[in-house]
Amino acid sequence: MRLQIPLPIRLRLRLRHGGFTLIELLVAVSIMALMSVMGWRALGGMQQATTQTRTHTDAVLTLDAALAQWGIDLDALIELPRTTPIDWDGRALRITRSHSADASEGVLVVAWARGLRDGKDQWLRWQSQPVRTQTAWAQAWQAAATWAQSPNEQARQSEVVITPVEQLQIYYYRGGAWSNPLSSAGTAGSAVTAGGVATPAAPSASVVPDGVRLLLTLAPPHPLAGLITRDWARAVAKGSAP
Repeated sequence: MRLQIPLPIRLRLRLRHGGFTLIELLVAVSIMALMSVMGWRALGGMQQATTQTRTHTDAVLTLDAALAQWGIDLDALIELPRTTPIDWDGRALRITRSHSADASEGVLVVAWARGLRDGKDQWLRWQSQPVRTQTAWAQAWQAAATWAQSPNEQARQSEVVITPVEQLQIYYYRGGAWSNPLSSAGTAGSAVTAGGVATPAAPSASVVPDGVRLLLTLAPPHPLAGLITRDWARAVAKGSAP
């Protein structure tokens, strides 16, 4: 016996099997919208994490390159007649260094200091053009000191801004101990001024310390925020190394 289904019920079944109800469509759209929002949030979080990782990596690599350059400058330090090879005046560490293996290309004066840039204290490096005469060296040496104290736009064109710092300290290693270069224990020789240009007296053999210690306090949000210590030892130092 065949079951006979009334016509109205058959029409409703055909309509039911032929599509979705309005409520079902609304639920489906809501679920898709929720999944889309969650997906965008996840993607935004991944992009933010990638950007933060890249920023931290760049900051660490920049610091590493600067510390490497610090060691290179000290390794290239050169002592010449009537010049000062190295000096810390409380503002900047100035170094007379070779320009290249060819002495005919002259020497460089470089300076490392902490200075205010764009509202932040920054670790800075300044470098002169190659100099080949004592007069040119004296002018570059004085320009480095002026740059560290009150730089003008021209002087700032020769600087490199490295990273924000809260503190910069320098110590010399002499006589088997670390000391402040500005103290009597850390000072050897002095410069005199003639005609407004720095002309240091002939340095003694003890002008160049056996070691130089750099203390940097990095400011947040640097990934290595805190105290960084870097020691440099003079290759020809006598006695035990620092």
